[in-house]
Amino acid sequence: MSMAEGLGQVGSGAALELRGVTKMFGALAAIADVTMTVRPGERRAVLGSNGAGKTTLFNCVTGDFLPTSGSIRLFGEDVTAFPAHERIRRGLRRTYQISLLFGGLSVADNVYLACRGVSRGRFSLLRPRRGDALQAQADELIEAVRLTAARDTMVSDLSYGQQRQLEIALALAGAPRFILFDEPAAGLSPTERAELIKILTGLPEHIGYIIIEHDMDVALRVAESVTMMHNGRVFKEGTPAEIEDDAEVQELYLGGGHG
Repeated sequence: MSMAEGLGQVGSGAALELRGVTKMFGALAAIADVTMTVRPGERRAVLGSNGAGKTTLFNCVTGDFLPTSGSIRLFGEDVTAFPAHERIRRGLRRTYQISLLFGGLSVADNVYLACRGVSRGRFSLLRPRRGDALQAQADELIEAVRLTAARDTMVSDLSYGQQRQLEIALALAGAPRFILFDEPAAGLSPTERAELIKILTGLPEHIGYIIIEHDMDVALRVAESVTMMHNGRVFKEGTPAEIEDDAEVQELYLGGGHG
């Protein structure tokens, strides 16, 4: 089975549909009336300065926050009130800026546990058998994030960039249909950012994602469409080239306003 087949195919219609999503914290609207449609397999960047509402938007999509008003549909199903684990069951994944890796285990063990965690046999404590299908899946994911050479390395011995690559492997476990990448380039060196771009552009075509990112160069190279946010609202949408060339965007974000 190829990685594309193993990671599951998607149906038609929108992968993610937000309609008028607002999230209030007391009297403050962290995001206000956000409407957005992302197709299956589409790669979307969400950009904006600190306080623009990017992370709040993510947390509403994942179910970590429930919106104050508006609706969220995932592959045609209304998930607005669903807890995070129900959205995960339906193929949604996210990465976190804060590392949640098991430092005392190897790369292979971390990815194997992630695959097991979303499989039916997740409560079995038996050691994996040789040729275990989940181990084969784990090895595919390790290869997809370009960590094969570090397969048996303890997570505590990985570089920061390699840990971020491993976090992507964990998000790929269990045939996701849509992934939310939370600033995956944060803290990476130029070489590590180049590696990240190769990983994201090399994912199977049917896996859609949204990436929120301060690093505009990374975001514009791994996305086919861009949503700019400002003060909790959608400010502009377009292709990477349109966003890069937009005078208002340049004034707001390229003049030191983003990053």
